[in-house]
Amino acid sequence: MLEDPTALRRLAEGAAAVVHVAGVVNARDRAGFDAGNAAGTAAMLAAARAAGIDRFVHVSTLAAREPSLSDYGASKALAEDHVRASGLSWAIVRPPAVYGPRDREMLELFRMAARGIVLLPPKGRLSVIAAEDLVRLLLTLAIDRSGSVTYEPDDGRATGWDHTGFARALGVAVGRRVLPVSAPAAALRIVSRIEGWVRPGKAKLTADRVRYFCHPDWVSTPHAHPPAGLWRPEVLTPEGLRRTADWYRREGWLRG
Repeated sequence: MLEDPTALRRLAEGAAAVVHVAGVVNARDRAGFDAGNAAGTAAMLAAARAAGIDRFVHVSTLAAREPSLSDYGASKALAEDHVRASGLSWAIVRPPAVYGPRDREMLELFRMAARGIVLLPPKGRLSVIAAEDLVRLLLTLAIDRSGSVTYEPDDGRATGWDHTGFARALGVAVGRRVLPVSAPAAALRIVSRIEGWVRPGKAKLTADRVRYFCHPDWVSTPHAHPPAGLWRPEVLTPEGLRRTADWYRREGWLRG
């Protein structure tokens, strides 16, 4: 749909603001990422302008801070450039790792925790955010017209989570004591090659993702947090993880 200008214009007609969430998290190459993330964003911006919409909320990623690390991050950084050059009133939101019911990107971590062993990248730290908190922020920014801003929200944990601590929090959420195992980057690269051979075009652990995962600092920048008067997280991560695990089990996505 992002390559169909007519469909995008129909989507935008009559709206007060655009919240652009669509994007590509896995692709064969840089061209695939650029098509879904950069060109797709440019097309949505054009549709917003054609519809007379002057507020554009763009969902980016922390990976855009380090565009040299991955094709994914580079394509999202390019998308941000399109937003800033659009002439619209804009808000760019760079979420950290997002979890919640219906999410499939974090599902495998929950499944590993339920099996008792969580395979992790090399040592590092990350921030996380519950999907419902992120949605509240996006809707707030669609209404708020105070200016063009870039925010990095999180769950309120000032220094984020170290990988081992987050793995143990997942274990508590699924009711299982877990063994966190940090894998060297070289081992993850080998696994990504094997998965690429076994599942050509469908591999989840691509070389691009390995470069991204192995970066040691995916903690939201404190000075880029949304101001407390505008938004603050409401979901405590341990409780949010437990509710997510419960939802996965009810839907049959998680056993154990």
